[in-house]
Amino acid sequence: MNPNLDLDKCVPFISAELRFASRESPPTWERPRPVVTISRQSGCGAHAVAEKLAAYLEAHGGVASCPWKVFDSNLVAAVLAEHKLPRRFAKFMPEDWASQITETMDELLGVHPPSSVLVSHTRETILRLAQRGNVVLIGRGANAITSDRENVIHVRLVASLDKRLEHFRLMRDVPKAIALKALRSEDRARRRYMKQHFNADLEDPLLYHLVINTGLVSYEKAARLIGDVVLKGVCLR
Repeated sequence: MNPNLDLDKCVPFISAELRFASRESPPTWERPRPVVTISRQSGCGAHAVAEKLAAYLEAHGGVASCPWKVFDSNLVAAVLAEHKLPRRFAKFMPEDWASQITETMDELLGVHPPSSVLVSHTRETILRLAQRGNVVLIGRGANAITSDRENVIHVRLVASLDKRLEHFRLMRDVPKAIALKALRSEDRARRRYMKQHFNADLEDPLLYHLVINTGLVSYEKAARLIGDVVLKGVCLR
């Protein structure tokens, strides 16, 4: 898959969504629209759960002028669009992009801005989307960034290594050995990202309202569990 083609498709949509966020945020006297952040172990089916969750909330949340949206890999497009960054920076922004040594060398050579700048831009965009409400934000420290927001529910998805490995292998269509190596690498990188930029332990259960094992609970049921919490507002302070 060509990432540049994905960005070509995403950027116009994302730009419209960010304009919508500025224009359609609820008045300050109204209760903020809900937001869900999803932190995940690799191979837990986070994107599938998020899409099912958005559909469930659309179906059961009543009439709303602000539809539910999922931001996962397209969050990069949102950051580039909002901060008018070159699209080539997209490859430097995944949570699992590179080792600290490689990143430092590239910054010294001027290949891209310091990671702290890119993370700061990402933080601003996440807060803008959280202000919009009715969004599901996957990864990139969204739970840490919005930890002080009363309208945000934080979810952690976990599963056994065997279950995650099977999902990952089928999703990527790669041999088991390659899938295992990639899965472990992604998990390490996400833990490093959270520790480096937010001084937080990704696996600390106290960071989340819900921790769901998608090895024991289907993606559909996981989405309904989260959706019912959102609709009832039982986790909002």
